[in-house]
Amino acid sequence: MRIAILSKGSLNYTTKRLREVAEARGHEVIVVNYAKCYMTMERSKPIIYYKGKALEKFDAIIPRIAQSYTKYGTAVVRQFEMQGSFSTASSIAINRSRDKLRSYQIMARQDVNIPKTVFARETADLDEVVELAGGAPVIIKVARGTHGNGVVLAETRKAAKAVMQAFYVEGVNFMVQEFVAESAGTDIRALVVGGRVVASIERVSLDDDFRSNTHQGGVGKAVKLTPEEEKTAIKAAKAMNLPVCGVDMMRSKNGPKVLEVNSSASIKTPELVTKRDVATIIIEYVERNAKAKPRKDKVGA
Repeated sequence: MRIAILSKGSLNYTTKRLREVAEARGHEVIVVNYAKCYMTMERSKPIIYYKGKALEKFDAIIPRIAQSYTKYGTAVVRQFEMQGSFSTASSIAINRSRDKLRSYQIMARQDVNIPKTVFARETADLDEVVELAGGAPVIIKVARGTHGNGVVLAETRKAAKAVMQAFYVEGVNFMVQEFVAESAGTDIRALVVGGRVVASIERVSLDDDFRSNTHQGGVGKAVKLTPEEEKTAIKAAKAMNLPVCGVDMMRSKNGPKVLEVNSSASIKTPELVTKRDVATIIIEYVERNAKAKPRKDKVGA
């Protein structure tokens, strides 16, 4: 098969591993910097250009789209889709996953357990917003943040109101969420491929930071999921129509709660700490599905 990995960094761990595995299994693999692609659109003729040449059709693509390039990156993915290439993450699913509010609305509708979340604008009663989220302390999140950026812990009602007012002034969309004390500084990342969890890690903050993202200095260790946690991760991935993804969850006294479904989750820490060959599992998934008829997106939101 001809496989394109859409990535801005050919030396990125995930990109390198996927390429190495695919080539070892006899596939032709090209790493395409999607940010440097350009496209032409005319009747029944979607073309993608890269390095001065029109790209020939690929059997499959593996999108690794950065948050800051979501709009352009998903446009490139959509162009490949129009050419008939199989994608491990559809353009619409990637876009959905990058909008936290939209993601929570979809998962809530599909009965996925998520933290209690409130979304409001400047006309809202700030005290009521805090109360609806369960009262202080609360977590305040920028709607399009990533890697733990744009996430604030407001420990008092006064602090929460000050943060919300500051966001209002700047015109930033944000959400207010319940704070789950028993999970502070710790969360779980489950990698889901083709409807099953293939690796799972627990991420723990190194200091007193309530965020556990490895990008914020957290460390990962292998963890065995409970049946409920595994079921929740698979359910969240299905709700978002992302067959290859990372599902971030926190453990609470009311069971696992999904924080995010990541359409471009890194496999580096999960592979290194669990010793699971996640890259091979992903390429095997591509091999099984690349020739199948494209499935209609049924999320409806």
